[in-house]
Amino acid sequence: MIDYILYSALTIFIYMTLLFIISMVKKDNSIADIGWGMGFIVVAFLTLFFEPGFEIRHVLVTGLVLIWGLRLAIHILIRNKGKSEDYRYAKWRKEWGKYFVIRSFLQVFMLQGLIMLIISYQVILVNSSKKPGIQMLDVLGLLVWLFGFLFETVGDFQLSKFKKDKENKGKIMNSGLWRYTRHPNYFGEATMWWGIFLMALSVPMGWTAIISPSLITLMLLRVSGVTMLEKKYKGNKEFEEYAKRTSAFIPWFPKKNIKP
Repeated sequence: MIDYILYSALTIFIYMTLLFIISMVKKDNSIADIGWGMGFIVVAFLTLFFEPGFEIRHVLVTGLVLIWGLRLAIHILIRNKGKSEDYRYAKWRKEWGKYFVIRSFLQVFMLQGLIMLIISYQVILVNSSKKPGIQMLDVLGLLVWLFGFLFETVGDFQLSKFKKDKENKGKIMNSGLWRYTRHPNYFGEATMWWGIFLMALSVPMGWTAIISPSLITLMLLRVSGVTMLEKKYKGNKEFEEYAKRTSAFIPWFPKKNIKP
């Protein structure tokens, strides 16, 4: 198990360093977002083939990470095509000044690499386990993962379709899944990782993997997800009204008769 973690950490370090070099050449740190999902795929396959022979659970979990990572990377690549650097990174580029290069390496790429390793821990744990067969928790985890994947995919599709309509420019998306949660894509992503955690519970020491979904949920709620994105809409009256009646994360029926 320790070998799996050490080799995964080294692989992530090399991978994120390569992404950093590409970002410096392109002068665009948004490459970190595209490479995020792909990094998990690299770790999943590394640990899958670390030793000869693997169980069906290994293949299943690795396959789920592959599907999630590819979809996310392609979605962000299409979304960013032809656009300038993401506003978050552009803001840091100005604020960090002459320290931009070193702070980008440490605070963007290496920090993301560390987070990637911690979230990947549950995948590493599963792929390093020799416990054969499929348990009820594996089936339950798969169903939870499928629900989360569907929620994230549909949410992203609905938002993309909404933004393509020129009549919606400057408006707030508040229909479809976005009627029940302000961030269906974030909720779906967190749900997928909790699904994999349930599958990790089928292997020895699986309970220790709770750090993985807990961290990604915290990140999405309080750090790089909901909190950071909604700062962008501070002072937007339409969004403030939408926020009053709509759940921030967990889907729920919108509140009625909200007074301004």
